[in-house]
Amino acid sequence: MNERSHLITELRLPESMSIDTMSIADAVALMNAQDAIVVAAVAKEKDHIAAVVKMVADAFRQGGRLLYFGAGTSGRLGVLDASECPPTFRVEPEMVQGIIAGGPAAMFKAQEGAEDSPADGAKAVDERQVGTKDVVMGIATGGTTPYVHGALRRAIEIGAKTIFFSCVQPVPDEPKADVVIRPLTGPEVITGSTRLKAGTATKLVLNMITTLAMVQLGKVYENLMVDLRATNLKLWDRGARIIATLTNVPKPEAMELLKAADGHVKLAVVMHRRKVGKDEARLLLEQASGSLRRALTL
Repeated sequence: MNERSHLITELRLPESMSIDTMSIADAVALMNAQDAIVVAAVAKEKDHIAAVVKMVADAFRQGGRLLYFGAGTSGRLGVLDASECPPTFRVEPEMVQGIIAGGPAAMFKAQEGAEDSPADGAKAVDERQVGTKDVVMGIATGGTTPYVHGALRRAIEIGAKTIFFSCVQPVPDEPKADVVIRPLTGPEVITGSTRLKAGTATKLVLNMITTLAMVQLGKVYENLMVDLRATNLKLWDRGARIIATLTNVPKPEAMELLKAADGHVKLAVVMHRRKVGKDEARLLLEQASGSLRRALTL
């Protein structure tokens, strides 16, 4: 699809037509007001997002993966969301993957033309050995990205669960995904620059999908990230504070508990609250399918 002038992300925004002559303060206020539109647009898609959260959580329970496919900003946001899951939720990097048209180099420098091949999208799906247990999400804020369409069509052929994310009205020959998330964020402040409102909508939606899927898996207790992977000083400190909160022990003692549990917060809490050693605490968590809440009451 070469003609894209009718797509809402390609239309001119009347409020920003004089942005090149506005004061900086007025331009900031304009962008802030436009960004507020994004939250409302995403809210209209809440039922579709909830359906996707359930789909992804169910896939994870069956050993499946979530794979994002995108180009440009869409691809980068998928890679960003995927890369933050292991330290936040103590999962393997393969569980959530971000695949960007043009490969890893495209994360740092635009690879013009990489998004134009549907065959490359299909090839990327095959390279990751996508199967029926997996969920494939194609992210194309402008709706027409051939790479994303190709990836989704191949995933549909394989029998994977599929999601299409777009910020424009339906386009001809759009992939028939299981769920479509379509926050209509409208024309951009800079015409066609979908790294702005459309990109913000993408980040909001991806945040919800992985965060709430992980909550369903017991990776969160109350609102605490009890399954974080302590890989740096900040996360060791946060882990110790979480343990102190849940066990009512002083922070230095909490840090010792965390060290005894090899940096695993949930394990440390079970060890202290159930008065057991590391191996027994690990067994209790396994019996509780990883749920700290259930492990504390078994």
